[in-house]
Amino acid sequence: MNKDLTVGDPQSVLWKFSIPMFVSVIFQQMYNIADSVIAGKFAGEDALAAVGASYPITMIFMAIAVGSNIGCSVVISQYFGAKWYDKMKTAVSTTLIASLALSLVLTVAGLLGSRGLMVMINTPDNIFADGDLYLRIYIGGFVFLFLYNVATGIFTSLGDSKTPLYFLIGSSIGNILLDTLFVAVFHWGVAGVAWATFLAQGVACVLALVTLKRRLASVETTGKAALFSWNMLGKISRIAVPSILQQSFISIGNIFIQGLINSFGSSVIAGYSAAIKLNTFAITSLTTLGNGTSSFTAQNLGAGKQGRVKAGFGAAVKLALIITVPFFVAFFFGSHVMLSLFMNEGSTVAMETGMEFLKIVSPFYFVISLKLMADGVLRGAGAMKSFMIATFSDLLLRVILAFILAGPFGTLGIWLSWPIGWMVAMVLSLSFYKKGVWKSSALTDSAEDMEEAPELETEGALMFMEEENA
Repeated sequence: MNKDLTVGDPQSVLWKFSIPMFVSVIFQQMYNIADSVIAGKFAGEDALAAVGASYPITMIFMAIAVGSNIGCSVVISQYFGAKWYDKMKTAVSTTLIASLALSLVLTVAGLLGSRGLMVMINTPDNIFADGDLYLRIYIGGFVFLFLYNVATGIFTSLGDSKTPLYFLIGSSIGNILLDTLFVAVFHWGVAGVAWATFLAQGVACVLALVTLKRRLASVETTGKAALFSWNMLGKISRIAVPSILQQSFISIGNIFIQGLINSFGSSVIAGYSAAIKLNTFAITSLTTLGNGTSSFTAQNLGAGKQGRVKAGFGAAVKLALIITVPFFVAFFFGSHVMLSLFMNEGSTVAMETGMEFLKIVSPFYFVISLKLMADGVLRGAGAMKSFMIATFSDLLLRVILAFILAGPFGTLGIWLSWPIGWMVAMVLSLSFYKKGVWKSSALTDSAEDMEEAPELETEGALMFMEEENA
């Protein structure tokens, strides 16, 4: 069901909208963690390391999908908030067509370059073949992953955070069952883990697209919506390209860090692989709340309601801090228990590695949560320059410090780069929010679009158009 986020108490509206998104992340991360858990428990430490070694590379592909998700959701949210439904439909169809084309190109490029990427990150010989196999199967299903992420972004821009949750519950359960069948029963090893993800994601993608088509058909428009628009693609790209670059550069930075970690051997790789999956669970949960804040911001700016954006930011920070507490407690005080899910008792070095990482980074989840909520407002307003400055500062510091500190301190020095980067980025993001750069950054339509537009009666839609001519 589509939801107008521009009316009602901001905290209540944002929380009701964001909590299903958070639950979705829980299932999505179960999806990802299940691969490593089942690989480590049933196929051994090397299998866990193989999946972990390819993880930063798979995250490059995921980054492009997530960046596209963000780009389309901001534009669609603003059109939806302004009640300009024909343009909204054009934005949706343009996004899907462009996403399909881009995902096919990336699939071919990924399959051709997967082996070279595994060599580039210094993957140890004993896990190279399995890591390359997992990566190839994963890339083969990238079209499904890409379109599914874009579809979920469209649902949330329409104020619907529940439908993606239902798909994630189904696909997560399916993935875990298939993981268990392929690895524990059929003994397919790393290949079984990859094929389980491929199949579960494929089914979820098809169901999401069919549901989205029906949902859009129920929205009435005053005129016929164009199927594809280069002008619309340009609007979406203004947000999507910086978001893709931001997400991709983070993933590329993680590849450099992974290459550094790989030099310490497969046991350290296994421990880091398990710990980074848990860390990703926490960060992705907070990022998803930030995405909810982006949709809330975009709809309300589209409707000309800036005051609600401030209230929404306060509500988002409160919710993020509440959600951060259990992650901190579980990872700082219960790190051994959490990591035991991934590995057997004999994995001493791997266990110590993972515990050290979690104990260093988890106290700083409270810091990164503030940054991600401020980022949600900046991104939702289209203030991508400020957003990217804060994010790239974090990335550059983490990569540079990891290499500098690894010399004298070993892996401990690598882990310390995380909290330092987060603190600097948090200060930057909050300062941009406080300066109010988001107030004048909302996307607007050109004069050419206005001439083609039907008569609009809502105040928000009129403001949405008039700002471009000011």
